[in-house]
Amino acid sequence: MIATAAHRLRNGVPHLKARCAAAFAGELKWWWDWSRTCASVETLRYAQGLVKDYRKSAMDVIYSRHYNIDLGLLNRLHPFDGTKFRAIHDGLKANSRINFVEPAEPASMELIDGFLTSLMSKQVRSAVLVLRALEVPRIPFMRFSFIDRKVLAPMRWGVAGTMLGAVNALERGGVHWNLSGGYHHAMPQAMEGFCIYNDIGICHGDLVRRGLLAPDDKVLIIDTDAHHGNGNAATFKNNRNVTLLDVYNVGIYPTSEYTRRRVDIPAPMAMGTDGETYLKHYAEALEKLADGYRLAFVVAGTDTLASDRLGGLCLSIDDVAERERLTLHALSRRSIPTVMLGGGGYSKDSAKAAIRAISICSEIPGIH
Repeated sequence: MIATAAHRLRNGVPHLKARCAAAFAGELKWWWDWSRTCASVETLRYAQGLVKDYRKSAMDVIYSRHYNIDLGLLNRLHPFDGTKFRAIHDGLKANSRINFVEPAEPASMELIDGFLTSLMSKQVRSAVLVLRALEVPRIPFMRFSFIDRKVLAPMRWGVAGTMLGAVNALERGGVHWNLSGGYHHAMPQAMEGFCIYNDIGICHGDLVRRGLLAPDDKVLIIDTDAHHGNGNAATFKNNRNVTLLDVYNVGIYPTSEYTRRRVDIPAPMAMGTDGETYLKHYAEALEKLADGYRLAFVVAGTDTLASDRLGGLCLSIDDVAERERLTLHALSRRSIPTVMLGGGGYSKDSAKAAIRAISICSEIPGIH
């Protein structure tokens, strides 16, 4: 088109020169706009590809501002730092290897009631009984509505985070790290140890109901919290399709023998176990894992730190990070979609250990 217009301009009669010049200019403008449009489309496609590739290489970390339990001055009534989730988020938000995702809403009480016994459905709505399970002194005139809004609602958001991670793990594979959850002392018939709702049990039941898991699918629960996961053991007591690997301080709560006997791969640790010994025995336990699991949940508590006055173990921040690296390497090797959970942690170093561990694990090739 441009060549034709130029030929007319050079050889045409005078009265046509102006018209040819206008046509030439119009065709030139059309060609220029068209080329810029094509370039823009290609640039957009390239940018979309970069975003897609970036997300593919980033590890999902699940967080909501609703996770945080902030009671003001009443925070001193319990050693658990209920606002550490915000600190972990803030410590990770600049990491380009991490993609933060958020549950849309908390788990409903209707869903939770479906997991609980009829008696427990009533007890989780009792201020006195909930405070006892939270291991805080009874506070006169404290209404259940206050406890529900300030403590239980954040825990229901934590349950929702576990459910989101599990659905995404089953759909896409890889590792999905919920900063909350890991309420491994709760069970259908009891609440204790600062655990009101057993998020793994609730999530597992919901996945089966929705057809995302078959009842006979193999599921793995790894519990590296310093305390034995008695709630998970009781919840899945009669379900042999669920394998439990539990590494815990043998000398502290909970000491129930019937739940300890349910653990398939136990790794009990003596009081005061150091990081090197802990990691050696834990690595040996991981080697006992089979293949063929549809999904793994990992309760990655940081109460194994030497600075934690409840866990009774002596791991450093780097030891905790190495533990999580060992865990994800073992699961990745077996191609098991994984949901990491926050678990316990009662020291000033809890958030630092989580930040360090997640940062290191986000750099492991092939786990996303």
